[in-house]
Amino acid sequence: MIEIDGLNLKEGGQVLRTAFALSAITKKDCHFFNIRSNEASPGLTSKQLAGLKSLTQICNAKMEGDMLGSKEISFSPDRPIEGQSSFHIKSEIANSITLFLQSLILPIIFFSKPLKIIFEGGATDTFFSPTIDYFSQVFLKTLEKMGIKAEINIIKRGYYPEGGASVEATIFPSKLKNLNLINRGNLKIIKAISGASESLKEKKIAERQMAGVREVLGKLKLPIEEKIEYYQTLCPGSQICLIAEFENTIIGTDNLGRLGKRAEELGKEAALELLKESKTNTCIDKHLTDQILPFIALSEGKSRFSASEITENSKKIIQIIEKFLNGKFEIKESIISWNPNLAG
Repeated sequence: MIEIDGLNLKEGGQVLRTAFALSAITKKDCHFFNIRSNEASPGLTSKQLAGLKSLTQICNAKMEGDMLGSKEISFSPDRPIEGQSSFHIKSEIANSITLFLQSLILPIIFFSKPLKIIFEGGATDTFFSPTIDYFSQVFLKTLEKMGIKAEINIIKRGYYPEGGASVEATIFPSKLKNLNLINRGNLKIIKAISGASESLKEKKIAERQMAGVREVLGKLKLPIEEKIEYYQTLCPGSQICLIAEFENTIIGTDNLGRLGKRAEELGKEAALELLKESKTNTCIDKHLTDQILPFIALSEGKSRFSASEITENSKKIIQIIEKFLNGKFEIKESIISWNPNLAG
């Protein structure tokens, strides 16, 4: 049984999902205690529980303590349910579809056949999670370099607070290859995707978000490919995503519309963040670093990559991985290395 103290997890959803996914893969039971005990509202949140329950169902596992506000929870994996070709996830609220998928991909790539996950409800673009554009154009494209194949079909967008999205994702069995990304090479193109609800079309929200991007990036004469979209959604919302494709890697930034924030400012913020990431001259942006660490640790052989920022969350994810797998991460300046031959 892997014991994990959840005292300082705060929201901690990513740490919980990563631990349970690794538990399913390694067949090692795990137990979290003291979950968010020092928070104003301690214990498990509804969003955390939703993601963990989906993992439990897909991996045919048992959970104890899976209640709202619970300060401890245990996960006992059995065998993945591989007899089905599709799995439905229904959500009445704006749970993040991309956060669900980040953790579900981990065990499913070790299945013997593809699995289609069908989301009915939830949000493609919501706060504190990657937008669906970043997920498909940065996260999944990076996983492709490691031999992972996954397909995303966005049938309907959904924003916070009502959600209402419809998405199909097919994840294929994959043999993970190691990753070696130190030099990103020359910039090829920056793809800018600006989207908003159809109800915001008269205000030209998507165009104005793109204008904010141009205000920052246009003067630098960078190669930019623009895409403006409007969608039928349950509630108003908007998003902007910037994807910088280099010869050897992809980095990205995104932003969401919110009350009191001008659309132009949203675009400017995303563009300035992309410039900040670009100036580090590293291969993996700070958000992607957290997301790919478990995949790297499950790949064959040694891996290493340059990261723009190594956050406290990255360090927590590393600690979790080293509890489940035989190996060790090493951090030297901006380089993160994984060596499976060292004791964790």
